[in-house]
Amino acid sequence: MKPIQSWFDEYAVSHQKPTNKLIHWICVPTIFFSIVGILHCVDLGLFKLSHVALFLVILFYIRLSWRMAVAITLFALVCIALCNYIVLNAPIRLFKISLFLFVAAWIGQFIGHKIEGKKPSFLHDIQFLLIGPAWLLSAVFKKFNVAY
Repeated sequence: MKPIQSWFDEYAVSHQKPTNKLIHWICVPTIFFSIVGILHCVDLGLFKLSHVALFLVILFYIRLSWRMAVAITLFALVCIALCNYIVLNAPIRLFKISLFLFVAAWIGQFIGHKIEGKKPSFLHDIQFLLIGPAWLLSAVFKKFNVAY
């Protein structure tokens, strides 16, 4: 597997314009949450499908950077907690909320890439779907001068 910085450099090629970057700050976490929400609706007995999927996602991040894996794990735990809250308290089902957010966020992504003038990076490689959240977190890491 290539180093995390190589992934970020490749991902950044189609994320240069400030408006597209801003859209990604909104849409990438929303897409992540919405996928967790959709998978959380599938009960596997002791676990939800979201738990299994996030375990695999975290393994992917561990191979890239343990610090990034910790950050993504924390975000994933927030997503799971929010899913559980919605299941227990929202008048609308988690699946419907997640599906709506997924569609709306992808519309935002396509608008951002139209502004950028490049196709969405995930079409190049499905792994970019996992790189997007880490790419955003890398900016946070840099802001606080933390190596990833």
